[in-house]
Amino acid sequence: MSSTSSVATSTAVQLDTEFKRGLGLYASTMVVVGSMIGSGIFLVSAEMGRQTGSPGLLLTAWIVTGVLTLAAALSYGELAAMMPRAGGQYVYLREAFSPLWGFLYGWTLFMVIQTGTIAAVAVGFARYTGVLIPWFAEDHYLIRPIHLSAGYAVSLSTVQLLGILLVVLLTWTNTRGLDWGKVIQNVFTTTKTGALIALIGAGLLIGWNPQAVSANLGDLWTPRGAVPLAPGLDATTTYGMFIALCIPGRLTLLRRRLEQHHVYGR
Repeated sequence: MSSTSSVATSTAVQLDTEFKRGLGLYASTMVVVGSMIGSGIFLVSAEMGRQTGSPGLLLTAWIVTGVLTLAAALSYGELAAMMPRAGGQYVYLREAFSPLWGFLYGWTLFMVIQTGTIAAVAVGFARYTGVLIPWFAEDHYLIRPIHLSAGYAVSLSTVQLLGILLVVLLTWTNTRGLDWGKVIQNVFTTTKTGALIALIGAGLLIGWNPQAVSANLGDLWTPRGAVPLAPGLDATTTYGMFIALCIPGRLTLLRRRLEQHHVYGR
């Protein structure tokens, strides 16, 4: 009797301390889509076009990186199936190498990687908001620059304020639980993906330019005005290097459900 009670208590404690498993296929797919498709998707193609110099190389770059990303998604799906615990790369590094590398990655993610990404996205959101609402501008200061040294100053503009408020708001919603975060993730990612699809549709149906189509498809592979990445290095010479470095050693499908949201999202 005592043994049965102890097991029941242990099970209850274990269940009470687990994370709530409330993300279905759609919500988990939206998490991956939201992390993959950022505001840069509306700007990156132009920069890639300048560096590759031709429509064919631009499309090839997207296809190659898409294949590599899909391979990475399958690899992460396999890792998630092998180690279905919260923590992601922290868990994988800890188990594959040692707790030290997981510890270092965790603190680096907290102090630099994720923190910097959140700040950049918040500032980007605030800048784009300034296009619609001119009051939000980088030169509209609430606190004028206070120079701490010759090359460094502290200030607060309306753009910075909006970015800070956005981070605070999203942090607060995440503290309200999984359901709130899931709704916000689904709404914003669906909206962002829908806007991207609408932009593509508008370009094909409304903004169709026969001269531009003829110029692009008629001379698909000839570079025109390409901007080198570095002296002696352009986008065409880096494809083989990227492939050699990035293709995983093996891809095995273990648990379909865990991998579906990676594959669908990427």
